Amino acid sequence: MQEKSNRVIVTVIGMDKVGIIANVSGLLAEANANIVDISQTTLREFFTMIMMVDMDKATVSFDELKRRLNAKGDAMGLKIDAQHEDIFKFMHRV
Repeated sequence: MQEKSNRVIVTVIGMDKVGIIANVSGLLAEANANIVDISQTTLREFFTMIMMVDMDKATVSFDELKRRLNAKGDAMGLKIDAQHEDIFKFMHRV
């Protein structure tokens, strides 16, 4: 049986503005969650970002991290969400 991954997929969607990457990465750093990979793009005024985050050494639970990310998104007028990698893979399998 495959061991459960401790990686999380973080998605950010919204209107482009200064500080999105800084705010999200700062929040992750405060939680000691390591950004393993990141991809972001801006289509005209729309910003999208997806990050793979390793929670192995995180100082907060997944649920708490998700709550903090959602709150940061609300404060910035963005949609920020987090899903366990295993669930993300299951939902997006071909």
